[in-house]
Amino acid sequence: MVKLVLARNEVSPDKPSNDGRTPLTAASYNGHDGVVKLLLSQKDVHPDKADVDGEPPLWQASWNGHERVVKLLLARNDVSPDKPSNDCRTPLWAASCNGHEGVVKLLLARNDVDPENPNDKGETPLWAASWNGHEGVVKLLLARNDIDPEKPNDEGETPLWAASWNGHEGVVKLLLARNDVSPDKPSNNGRTPLTAASWNGHEGAIRPLLASGGIIPDQLDNNAPTPLPCASRPLHDAVVRPPVSQGDDTREGPPPRISSMRRYRGIIAGLSPWPSGKKKKNKERQ
Repeated sequence: MVKLVLARNEVSPDKPSNDGRTPLTAASYNGHDGVVKLLLSQKDVHPDKADVDGEPPLWQASWNGHERVVKLLLARNDVSPDKPSNDCRTPLWAASCNGHEGVVKLLLARNDVDPENPNDKGETPLWAASWNGHEGVVKLLLARNDIDPEKPNDEGETPLWAASWNGHEGVVKLLLARNDVSPDKPSNNGRTPLTAASWNGHEGAIRPLLASGGIIPDQLDNNAPTPLPCASRPLHDAVVRPPVSQGDDTREGPPPRISSMRRYRGIIAGLSPWPSGKKKKNKERQ
């Protein structure tokens, strides 16, 4: 069908829609590599033309993880592999955000792709992959020597902070395995990764953070108390309630809104020993 249409003289193969999407953009977005080949063979088709959002065909194919289309476009000399959209999201950023490891590999193999290019909020491809919990992409990016694993966004939130906020335990562990990642680095408003994980009740992220060492569990942020009240919200009682000991399964433990410090210290004590002075001080408060 596309061949028949292209054979007509009155048909412009590069005519965009109202939102600036050309036939090549549409085919790339949907992964139709056969149609992409046909369109790329037309002399009057511009393979790097962006739509109203500044997203060219390569960006569209990268966003949706269409590896074959990405290969076809990267083989062209008139396609910029690092061309950003209007909000500064590059094809690598798009693929990293959605966890498309195959496309990420193709783009990282290029010398003209900057793996640290952030979007307009300062979020790098590593940050985007960490936020969404794409462990495979995080591994690929961390294997690079030109990646800063602690590069924050404009809010001062690091990739570790992003993964902790959303409870992506696997990504948290990958980042904590690095010697150049601080487990307690706060955002601009003073919230640490532990505070972020505690706020959302992500026990799976809290455990490796506490076990990493170098964590101050009661560190204040600029707008709210320590991680304790965050984790002590009724919805997150599993985070702060100490487990019932074996043989004591009839004990219900303290109510969710009572003895918050005791319950929070229960999980901390089991994962990261308190300094002796602080432990004694907390005992005196009971």
